[in-house]
Amino acid sequence: MNRRSLLLSAGALSLAACGPSVEPASGADAPLVVGATAVPHAEILEHLKPVLAAQGLEIEIRVFNDYVQPNTQLVEKRLDANYFQTKPYLDEFNAARGATLVTVAGVHVEPLGAYSRKHQTLADLPNGAQVILPNDASNTGRSLLLLQSAGLITLRDPASPLQLVRDITGNPKALRFREVEAATIPRILDQVDLAVINTNYALDAGLKPRTDALAIEGGDSPYVNYLVARPDNRDDPRIQQLAAALRSQDVKDFIAGKYDGAVIPAA
Repeated sequence: MNRRSLLLSAGALSLAACGPSVEPASGADAPLVVGATAVPHAEILEHLKPVLAAQGLEIEIRVFNDYVQPNTQLVEKRLDANYFQTKPYLDEFNAARGATLVTVAGVHVEPLGAYSRKHQTLADLPNGAQVILPNDASNTGRSLLLLQSAGLITLRDPASPLQLVRDITGNPKALRFREVEAATIPRILDQVDLAVINTNYALDAGLKPRTDALAIEGGDSPYVNYLVARPDNRDDPRIQQLAAALRSQDVKDFIAGKYDGAVIPAA
């Protein structure tokens, strides 16, 4: 999603959240309402539900299948927190919407991957191959860096995370790029030569990043997924309790056992 799109309509891009969109109850004993995308974020939160309940904290998980509404509803105080995004994406959202959402705790990394159902290796890509990228600014730049590291393109600034397709300076295969809303990319994978897919959507589509991706970020990726809140509630003891649980060894063990390297606990 580009900056203009963020400004134009969060609602138009939303595919709707599960559950009522009412302002959460407040108070130390009230449930903590957390927005998340389905995989792996909501799964990790579901794993923590009984752990937190035993500690006296109830959480209500509202599942979203886009990247805009979880932030929009957090700004509007219809959520207490959310868990789905990297800091570059959050920074882009804040800048585009005049928001002030803040990170609370880094939880995990989802290495970004490039996938194909038409070709077995990147070397098999034909000249003029069609390549699909996520259309939000942070993930477009991240995707281009991945393709650069795979030797497919060169970029004007080899390290900048916010580059655009127009910043490509070398493209030996004359690849043709199209930017698409991230959640829809797995559904059109069969129709294109190569698609860069966020790991949460890849997992949701049944892809196995470590074996199916033709190129994938390393474990040293700086794109950590964060628990995010507002400045007015980031120090809420319930949010701090959730942050500690998300950073616990229990969650690290759950991630390692369930996702087979497709999701990596943050350092």
